[in-house]
Amino acid sequence: MKQSGFKAFNTIANTIIINYRFIFNYFVNRSTNTAAESFKAKIKAFRAQFKRG
Repeated sequence: MKQSGFKAFNTIANTIIINYRFIFNYFVNRSTNTAAESFKAKIKAFRAQFKRG
């Protein structure tokens, strides 16, 4: 893919190369970082609530 000259393919390939451990971890253990992302979103919403006023 890298030799094809299509930048979109290179971007996808690089993303997979950088994140392959997390990708494989999902398929082996069925684990994700959903809980951490949800907690992060709640903190962000909480902070935004007090920025308005």
